[in-house]
Amino acid sequence: MARRRRKTGLLGRLLLGLLLLLLAIPVAALGLVWWTLPSDVTELRIEGLSAPVRITLDEAGVPRIQAANERDASIAMGYLHARDRLFQMEMMRRGAEGRLSEVAGAASLRLDRFSRTLGLKQRAEGDLAALDAETRGLLEAYALGVNARITERGRFAAPEFLVLGQPEPWQPQHSLLWAKVMGLWLSGNWRTELERARLATVLPPERLWDLWPADRTAGRPDVAALAGVERILAAIPDPLHLARVRDALPVFGQDAPLPASASNAWAVAGWRSASGAPLLASDPHLGYGAPVLWYLARIELADGRMLAGATAPGTPLVIIGRNQDLAWGFTTTHSDTQDIFIETEDAVRRTRTETIAVRGAEPVTLVVRETANGPVISDLDETPRRDGRLLAVRMANLEPQDSTASGMLMLNRARNIAEARAAAALITSPPQNLMLADRAGGIAMYLTGRTPIRAEGDGSLPTPGEQPWRGFVPFDEMPHVENPGSGVLVNANNRVSPEGHPVHLSREWYADWRFRRIHDRLAAQEVQGPAEFAAIQMDAVSLLARESLPFLNALPRGTGALGQAQALLADWQGEMDPSLPQPLIWNAFARRMPALALRQARVPEARGSAEFLRFLLSAPEAGWWCGGDCRSMAALALAESVAELTTQFGPDPAAWRWGQAHQARFEHPLLRFIPGVNRLIGLSAPVGGDGETVQRQGLRGGGSEPYQALHGAGLRFVADLGAAETSFAIIGTGQSGHPMSAHWGDLLEVWRIGGMRRLAREPAQVSATIRLSPGP
Repeated sequence: MARRRRKTGLLGRLLLGLLLLLLAIPVAALGLVWWTLPSDVTELRIEGLSAPVRITLDEAGVPRIQAANERDASIAMGYLHARDRLFQMEMMRRGAEGRLSEVAGAASLRLDRFSRTLGLKQRAEGDLAALDAETRGLLEAYALGVNARITERGRFAAPEFLVLGQPEPWQPQHSLLWAKVMGLWLSGNWRTELERARLATVLPPERLWDLWPADRTAGRPDVAALAGVERILAAIPDPLHLARVRDALPVFGQDAPLPASASNAWAVAGWRSASGAPLLASDPHLGYGAPVLWYLARIELADGRMLAGATAPGTPLVIIGRNQDLAWGFTTTHSDTQDIFIETEDAVRRTRTETIAVRGAEPVTLVVRETANGPVISDLDETPRRDGRLLAVRMANLEPQDSTASGMLMLNRARNIAEARAAAALITSPPQNLMLADRAGGIAMYLTGRTPIRAEGDGSLPTPGEQPWRGFVPFDEMPHVENPGSGVLVNANNRVSPEGHPVHLSREWYADWRFRRIHDRLAAQEVQGPAEFAAIQMDAVSLLARESLPFLNALPRGTGALGQAQALLADWQGEMDPSLPQPLIWNAFARRMPALALRQARVPEARGSAEFLRFLLSAPEAGWWCGGDCRSMAALALAESVAELTTQFGPDPAAWRWGQAHQARFEHPLLRFIPGVNRLIGLSAPVGGDGETVQRQGLRGGGSEPYQALHGAGLRFVADLGAAETSFAIIGTGQSGHPMSAHWGDLLEVWRIGGMRRLAREPAQVSATIRLSPGP
């Protein structure tokens, strides 16, 4: 009996010990993750500093840097970025170098193969060597700051490195990779060329261009460039190969870092503002992630200069923001600066072999070939072929001698429009509209980036390789605008080439719905201030929906839920408010109508843009896509949309809510794949707007959550040049990239409701202090 009790007691102690051990493992893991959080008080010596640097972080984690000079401020910025966003920087670096598979496994092979094929790493190294000594020195100083944090904390610099191991040192050329990635994903015309070439083999030539309707709003209308299509079609590889190449390219939402993008920026002259000084607003629309791309900061230098606005972890400069005299923002021009060339095997000039390490699998070997017109993308299709034809891609953003870093440094220093123009001429990638306002009263918009001069064609379809580019358009010949008589400049990715201008930029553009809506809002109030600008950034009226409602409301009235939905649309003016049901009904229809037209034309996998939807609802020649009757197709699309929504959201359309389906979601690039953890750290919020509103919230478009907001204004910035203190900004997540930080998502609600934070010289509250001193 005693022996049995002893055995029972021993078993109980073993079970208790095992239970404690099981409990200790997650507690220890949690303790290790907690140890990676940055300290609220830090003092560190960094070799290379010329004088002490004082940094205070406000209650939202936004730093104020007080430094003796630009170089010391760059070191401090590198330290701060590594303190709060090192893993984000690591993912950018790995993605650009084609090394994501080392940590993510085979799931990221498609992106790695693509990055290696384009040779982003080699091009960044070449650009660094060609930079002027001053810019290169600033990048070196930034790397000193990043590496000081890595040395200080090692694998405890961020929680992800507990698994990945010690972070690799940061090198100056790594900062140039950020611009390479942005240049690649902010100008994707070559993908459109690839898709056009494929569809040209299955669609009548006159119908091919319907999918990319020429812009016929303000300015001269474009004319479809049909000349030479037959010769091109005879030269391109078979459509199955083109489809396989397309499928081998990274896809946003799966493995590509950025979607097709859009942005807003506008400025008004001093006589249009309440302060008497110019105002500027900028809100770039990019893919959402946790954290977002942007990191807010303010810098004060000993000589009285200041900088405030949005930086990008990985780079030392203010990308969108202001100094004491000048404010600037960017929108993507969407000009055509990339071309696909049809080549033969004997056009290959260089070959290199790349080995991609893959976590949990054998390495993958990739042979990269290049012609005089760029890297061969045909090789992304691994299916054996014997026709001897190749597709090479040439991109202006990958051309050598990229001086964008020097141009951005000059822009950060510029004191007026004239100096900003000189800086803009050096920003060679990507093609952007640089919006400017200076304290002296000037406003301007300059087109940056290199625009090719083509020997043949307009860049809308692949070109024979024996007709290469003939250089680039001189900067001064581009369609810039300075100090317009209206006192207003606006761009929302609409056409920027005025009537009669000799420089060809593109044949299709985003429609001008956002552009016109911003103008309407500015015209509604004679005098503007920062609050009015911030309110315009949150405008959620869709002019596309408003202009399409007469067509929809004229359709035959149905019964049941369909009739209720139609009655709701009849009382609506296009407001994409999250508390309303109509935006959900409209967007379901706007998604289904182009899909039905494409299915009817037997090209269901093609692109159905908002511009194509407008074409279907308004153009007489659209009947070919609708089987002769777009009115009947629209009625069917609306009925099917309401039926689908009924199964998802219930039988009463009046109870549906746009915000229920339309949520902005910010997810960690890797942890989002781990069940449980993704819900614990994921950030989401119901939002208004859609893809065609000033408050742009681009939709996923497919899958189980087609109305999820995937990309939009993760940053909003407004500056009043009347004073250095009247600078306002907000980002969609928080300043920190650490999921356990108080600043992981503390700005989300402020961002959702359209609030802003003042980037004043001194913070209202101090949450952390950092003192950096000259080393060793």
